[in-house]
Amino acid sequence: MTKATILKRQSSTPLYRQLDAIMRDKVQSGEWQPNEIIPSENELARLYGLSRMTARMVVTQLTQEGLLYRVHGKGTFVAEKKITAQSLSYIGIREQMEQMGYKTSTRVLRVERAPVSEKITHRFGLESQEPFFSLERLRLLDGIPFSLHYTYIPSVLCPGLEKKDLAGQQLCDILREDYSLTRRHVVETLESIAATEYESDLLEVKREFHLLMLKNFISGTEDTPFEFSKILFRGDKIKLKFVYEK
Repeated sequence: MTKATILKRQSSTPLYRQLDAIMRDKVQSGEWQPNEIIPSENELARLYGLSRMTARMVVTQLTQEGLLYRVHGKGTFVAEKKITAQSLSYIGIREQMEQMGYKTSTRVLRVERAPVSEKITHRFGLESQEPFFSLERLRLLDGIPFSLHYTYIPSVLCPGLEKKDLAGQQLCDILREDYSLTRRHVVETLESIAATEYESDLLEVKREFHLLMLKNFISGTEDTPFEFSKILFRGDKIKLKFVYEK
């Protein structure tokens, strides 16, 4: 049974905030381990001498923030700690993860040269039948699927791309060093989507699992676009940090 911490009832800090701080500390200190079940709302109310409604409010808040997660019929559990990454317009995800000490690997699932959808070609200002290289790669951290990458590049800009070491080298390095395609302008969008059956199989999550989709439209010198990418991250593994300076 979890050891209770006594609430300071004479304090000016509301009791629900004290309980919130206690539970956060148990998660952050490691007293409550990832995927470990925590006391029920009834048990929390009894341990800390609070109403069940107050305990539920705190648990709900921590669940919404991603520190906890609920499993219907089983209880509330501690969530896996999320990795904080910067915007990919500054530094690639692989380089960021390796700087943090993770062992990364890449599986190249598909590389083909063929026409793509009109929606994509129009973004580049090209004719609908213009061939593109379509790349699909799975990124793993310490052997666990982490992100799924879809990339589209006009093939005229990078002949022979399919022969490059797309698993061992970062794509941005290949484009810069072998084709002089250097990013100068990046438009990023971020949204939440539900995993398809195909994506859930690759990322080893349940279908309809929460994924973060980061889209990058990249241009080089003279604002000439050369790459469009969609990266699907497991929502339970990462949070993206954006810093803006004047």
